[in-house]
Amino acid sequence: MKFSELLIAAIQRSEIPLRFEPGAEEAVAAPVMETLQTWIAGHVPGEEGSEFEAGYRALAVQLLAELDGSADLPE
Repeated sequence: MKFSELLIAAIQRSEIPLRFEPGAEEAVAAPVMETLQTWIAGHVPGEEGSEFEAGYRALAVQLLAELDGSADLPE
């Protein structure tokens, strides 16, 4: 499952009436995903650093891949 699919499913389950054109869920999800990408990218440590920072960087890279749809969510 992709993060975008998970987010769209949550939007579809919301009690906010979405009486828009087809694709409204994707339109609502896009700015949320962009905000999350910007937030996570802002916390990525530099290339050099401790083992902790390397692990932190790897997690951030994985989360960004899940957000842009290039990686599936873990099962």
